[in-house]
Amino acid sequence: MSLKQSYILCSLLLCSLFATAQEIAYAGNPDTSFFTARSLALDGQRAVARDTLKKVLTKYPDYADVRNLLASTYSWDGEYEIARAHFNTITSASRKNKEAWVASIKNELYAQEYYIALGLANKALIYLPNDADISKLKEQALVNLNTKKKSKKRSKNRLTKDSIELKSFKNKISIANSFDVFDKVYDPMINTSVEYKRETSAGSLVPRVNYANRFNIHGVQHEMDFYPKFSELFYGYLNYGYSSSPIFPDHRAGAEIYSNWPKSMELSAGMRYLDFADTKATIYTGSVGLYSGNYYFSLRPYITPTDIRTGVSGTLLARKYFKDGENYLGVTIGMGFAPELKQLSTGDTILAETLLFIESQQVLFEYQFTGKKNLNIYRTNLGLTRQELVFDSGNFFLAISAGLTYQVKF
Repeated sequence: MSLKQSYILCSLLLCSLFATAQEIAYAGNPDTSFFTARSLALDGQRAVARDTLKKVLTKYPDYADVRNLLASTYSWDGEYEIARAHFNTITSASRKNKEAWVASIKNELYAQEYYIALGLANKALIYLPNDADISKLKEQALVNLNTKKKSKKRSKNRLTKDSIELKSFKNKISIANSFDVFDKVYDPMINTSVEYKRETSAGSLVPRVNYANRFNIHGVQHEMDFYPKFSELFYGYLNYGYSSSPIFPDHRAGAEIYSNWPKSMELSAGMRYLDFADTKATIYTGSVGLYSGNYYFSLRPYITPTDIRTGVSGTLLARKYFKDGENYLGVTIGMGFAPELKQLSTGDTILAETLLFIESQQVLFEYQFTGKKNLNIYRTNLGLTRQELVFDSGNFFLAISAGLTYQVKF
């Protein structure tokens, strides 16, 4: 056999052995291996745990829990860049993997890379809006950045998990004002609301007081919203409002359940109930939300069945987020028979808003941004409405609305 033939034969044998080795590299149960490796890692045997985890990934590269544990072991040993690469692999494929986002942000805090930690937190809040744990990590990154700027030097000691003291703002007060001007028939209308939001372990509580001046009538409405947390995948919305003024419903109530789905999708289903002095209405609604990069889209229909007809309307919301979930530019388009309109009147009679089924089209632009320290939030909106006159079917009026909302966290 010639030297060339021998070389080719050896090469073929080596390739065959390599391929065989790859095939038999891992043939175990990935779940069992994961729990074994986790026990080893927690017992301090991280190098051994990493060997097991790497073998699992040769056959199951998309096993997120395995890769997340592998990245965490690197982070615990101070190998932050290697950990970062693995965390990025997970969050790029699974945008709503909260465990990976939290571990990734903590990795940057341990590495004292506070700008990276802040950027990751802002990005995570786009896909997991209002998440309390990620919001805490964001606040910690901001605190560390401010401390670093004041001291003008980088600490030489690596952060440990116990040294991260998370500060969170669980309270928020909001004041909103809006003004509506009509091109015919109706006088300008004023709406004001003041609300307080409190984050609790069970969910967010939002008591609110609404004031309106319509048709030279002053009215006040008291409301309470509650957003219960059921799990990482499900949360809810409950609402109740009361008013003795004729320009508000006597009672209003709402309930809705939201669920997170793969592909950065959110679905919901619920209802609203409005009780006026002479009329009552039940409105069925829901939403389909989708996150795509820095964009969010939501479609919401309203269906109001009655003995006379079934009213159908809908809104489409689109937002582009900037540095985080509290800074965005959005537009809402609404059209169809509107079941929830501001109350109007015909003659001396104030009309209940839910049973009119007035043809209406609306476009509303909004811009929200935060102050320098992210403690103050400002939102402006400007809208145009084309709506049918209740006493003159087929004849429409135009209305321009403008509003400003101020929020402060503490």
